[in-house]
Amino acid sequence: MGAAWATGACTPQTIGGHSVSPESKSPRDIHSCMDAAKEALKKAAHSLGAYHLNACVRCGLCGETCHIYIADPVPENLPGVKASKVVSFYRRYHTLSGQLLPSLVGARDITPDALDELVETVFGRCTGCGRCGINCSIGLDVGAVMRIGRKIVSAAGKTPPSLCAVVGNQLADGNQMSISPDEVRKTADWICEDLRAEMADDSVTIPVDEHGRRILYLVNPREIKFFPLSLAAAAGVFHAAGESWTVASKFFDVTNYGLFAGDDESAAHITRNVLEEAERLGVEEVILSECGHGYRSFRWEGPNWTAAKYSRPVRSILELMVQYLETHRIKADRTKNLARVTLHDPCNLVRWGGLIEAQRRILRVAVSDFVEMTPNKEQNYCCGGGGGMLSMSEYGERRIASGKIKADQIRATGAKIVATPCHNCADQLIELNKRYKLGVEILSVVELLYNALDRSKAQSPSGPA
Repeated sequence: MGAAWATGACTPQTIGGHSVSPESKSPRDIHSCMDAAKEALKKAAHSLGAYHLNACVRCGLCGETCHIYIADPVPENLPGVKASKVVSFYRRYHTLSGQLLPSLVGARDITPDALDELVETVFGRCTGCGRCGINCSIGLDVGAVMRIGRKIVSAAGKTPPSLCAVVGNQLADGNQMSISPDEVRKTADWICEDLRAEMADDSVTIPVDEHGRRILYLVNPREIKFFPLSLAAAAGVFHAAGESWTVASKFFDVTNYGLFAGDDESAAHITRNVLEEAERLGVEEVILSECGHGYRSFRWEGPNWTAAKYSRPVRSILELMVQYLETHRIKADRTKNLARVTLHDPCNLVRWGGLIEAQRRILRVAVSDFVEMTPNKEQNYCCGGGGGMLSMSEYGERRIASGKIKADQIRATGAKIVATPCHNCADQLIELNKRYKLGVEILSVVELLYNALDRSKAQSPSGPA
C-alpha cells in the first residue's frame, strides 16, 4: 500500500455510490476506489481514446516538443513515457496479451501504489498543453491519454487536494475563489466609479444581474479579487461599442477546473450553472473573458460534458472585439501603445481551441510595434502554468523551471509588454518575469485595446451591427 494512500490521500467525494474521505481507509473503501478507477479506464477504452492508447511506437521524438522535458531531460518527463503509465493499465484490462502475459507486454494492475505514481505523472509532469501530440510522428494525442489518466485518478479519489478544493469552491459557491455576490456588486461599483472618471463619462456602467441584456459576460474571479483592470478595460470597450451586457453576481466564473481535475461530472455541473444563469437573465449570447481553458471548456467541451446542444452562442471576447473593429463600432489608435508588444499563445485557446488570429488582428490595430515569439501559434511553448499547475504548490518549482523556455522566447523578442489572452497564463508569466528578470509588463489583449480606443467614436447601445 502506497504511503499517500496510507495517510488518506483519497480526497472527499462520492465514488461509485460510496462516500470516501481521508478518515475512511478500510479495505472496502480501497476496493471501491480501485473499481471506480477501472470503470473510468473502461469508458476510455470504449471511446476514441482506445486508438491513442494503442498507438505509441516509442520513437522518443516527443521529448524535444515538451517544455517540461526540455527543462529536465529525464526519462520520466518524456511524453511517450508519461503516456505509457496510462497505457499499461489499458493493456492489463483491455488486451488479451495483457490479461494472459502482463509482464511481457508492460501491462500493470491498478493498485494504490500504481495510482500514487500516476498522480505524480499526470498532474506533476504534464500540463496537458498538447504540443507533443501535434508533433507526434504518428499523430498520437498524448494530451488525451494524459487526461484519461487524470480521469482514472479522479475516479479513485486521488486528485491533488489543492486542485479538488478549487473545484469544490466552484460547485459550492459558483466560482473558484468563493467570492460572494455582494463582493461582486461592490467591486463593480467602485470599478465603475473609477472608469467614469477615466473616460470622463458618467453614463459608463458595469451592470450586474441585469435581465434582458444582449450578452452575459463571464470573468475570471481574479479580475474581481486581484486584477480589476482587465474587467475595467472590457467595460470601457463595451461602453465605447454601445454594447448591451451584464455580469452575474453568482455564476460569473469563466474558469472550469473540472477540466484540469479530469472530473467530467463536476465540469458538466459547472457548465450547466452558467447556461442556466444565461437562461434566467434572458441574454442572447455568452461572451467569455480572456481565458484559455475557459474558452476550451465552455466553447468546445461543454456540449460533450452536458450531452446537450447550447441554446445560445458562446464566444470569446476576442472574437467580439474583432467584430467591433470590423463593423466600426470602435476605432483604435495604435500610437497610444508605442512600446514593443509580443504575444503569448495560451495552449487551451490556440492549440486546443483553434482561436489563433483574433488576438493578432486586434494587436495589429491597437499597438505600434507587434512582434511574434518564435515559435508561435499552434507551435507555441506552454508557459508552464496550465493544467491546474498553478493551484498545486507541490509542483511549484518544476512549474517555474519548465517556464524558462518561455522566458527565453520573451527575452529574444525585445518586447516591453507581453500580451496574453489568459489570466492563468498571466499569473505564470508574472512569476517568470520575476524569476528570470525579464523586465516586462504582462497585459491582457482587452487592456491594450482599451488603451488604444479613440473615445470620440463611442456608440449608443444597439447590439451587433
